[in-house]
Amino acid sequence: MAGTSEVVSEVGQGRPGCSIDRVERAVAAVEGRWKLLILHHLLVREPRRFSELERAIPRVTQKMLIQQLRALEADGIVQRIVYPEVPPHVEYRLTEAGTALVPALNALHDWAVDTEL
Repeated sequence: MAGTSEVVSEVGQGRPGCSIDRVERAVAAVEGRWKLLILHHLLVREPRRFSELERAIPRVTQKMLIQQLRALEADGIVQRIVYPEVPPHVEYRLTEAGTALVPALNALHDWAVDTEL
C-alpha cells in the first residue's frame, strides 16, 4: 500500500504546478475548528455582521471568532468591510478566493450527507 506522500504525489502528477507546498498552504488556510463553519455561513448568506456570525455559531467564543475571521482575512479568503458609522458597522463577505472554495465546500457537504455524519 502506498504511503500518504506517494498518493499525493500521484494525484498531483497530472496537474501542472501542483505541489505539496500548495496543498499544505491551502489546508492551513482553512484548518481550525471554526473556519469551515464560518465559510459555510458566509456562503449561505453574505454579507454577515459579526453578531450574526456569533449567533449562527453559538459554541464559538467571541475571542476565537475574531481570531478565525482575522486569519481568514489575512489569507485573502474573507473581506472585512468597515462602515464609518456610529455605532461601528462591520460586515464580512467572501473574496474571490473564498468564493472559489464553493465546489470544495459543496463536496464536503455532500460527503457528510452521503456518509450520514
